[in-house]
Amino acid sequence: MLRDEGPGFPFFLPKGMVLKNTLLDYWRKIHKKYGYVEISTPIILNRQLWERSGHWDHYKENMYTTVIDGEDYAIKPMNCPGGMLVYASEPHSYRDLPLRVGEIGLVHRHELSGALHGLFRVRCFSQDDAHVFMTREQMKDVIQETVRLFDEVYSTFGLSYTIELSTMPEDHIGTVEEWEHNQDILKNAITDMGKDFVINEGDGAFYGPKLDFHLADSLGRTWQCGTIQLDSQLPERFELEYIGEDGQKHRPVMIHRVVLGSIERFIGVITEHFAGAFPAWLAPVQVKLLPITDRAADYAAQIAATLDKAGFRVEVDGRNEKIGKKIREATLEKIPYMLVVGDRDMENGTVSVRLRSGEDLGAMSLSDFQAKLKEAVDTKARD
Repeated sequence: MLRDEGPGFPFFLPKGMVLKNTLLDYWRKIHKKYGYVEISTPIILNRQLWERSGHWDHYKENMYTTVIDGEDYAIKPMNCPGGMLVYASEPHSYRDLPLRVGEIGLVHRHELSGALHGLFRVRCFSQDDAHVFMTREQMKDVIQETVRLFDEVYSTFGLSYTIELSTMPEDHIGTVEEWEHNQDILKNAITDMGKDFVINEGDGAFYGPKLDFHLADSLGRTWQCGTIQLDSQLPERFELEYIGEDGQKHRPVMIHRVVLGSIERFIGVITEHFAGAFPAWLAPVQVKLLPITDRAADYAAQIAATLDKAGFRVEVDGRNEKIGKKIREATLEKIPYMLVVGDRDMENGTVSVRLRSGEDLGAMSLSDFQAKLKEAVDTKARD
């Protein structure tokens, strides 16, 4: 929901929160699989931090600022500087690297009112930032590992993508030689994976070149969501170190990367992509019970309680309406599974299963239906 009281600042209603939290649960599981740990950093940090990171000089027009106790602060537009402080909070050895640190952080960026567009361009959003700290020798392997993670995530949603390599902008930090070296590393990493890319001249982040992943939805429209940014500048500015195999201090390099990007934008993308008919694992309501008669209402409630206890998201349409109307409305709501229950189902201990596509799967035992639903959820099957 978007309101005039907060242009570009989205509200999430209950079913939207179910969708968002389900998406973030998936994010956490797959990142744990790839060896990431999760942190949380403050939303407001002082001016000195943003000057040190370079954002105050290179990104301030997009930042919201405030004054606290006479000191300048900014609401974070990115999670990166906080991530630098977390890394610097304890010593590290080469044995710790690559160190993969993720954060679902709430960020704010000032966008002109004319640029705002639903969930696709907002001023406040959650971003699935992660930073991977590594040695220079690990750069190529880490980039390729990250691309494989992206592939796994995007294929889960049936999303294809194209890659852009964005190079040094006019407003940048670091030397031309560093930029060219890092651009070559990104090129070689994805070329060796057989990935095609196009060059987007001058559109890199101010601290380093990046690979942008543009997702194509079911209508063929593209949306920039994922990015991998190679950065040797912030580790230098924050004096990050690790102890090498030689016992000496060394400077790590790092990548900034997001796979979903703005969670709000990604929800917009997949809503359009699935036309609101989310796969069962992602749907805010997975099952709707449709009792035919008042006599079947208690039976429907018992089934709903059983499914709820098993961890499924279920609702009961207990209104005194004709079953045809209930089916039509549940179909319009794009509920993956409708369970029609009547006197015969009560007698036989069954449920009559209908899909939102209109297909009638007929009567089956509740245990058989649960097994079918569990498989669809566990495999993240798309209809």
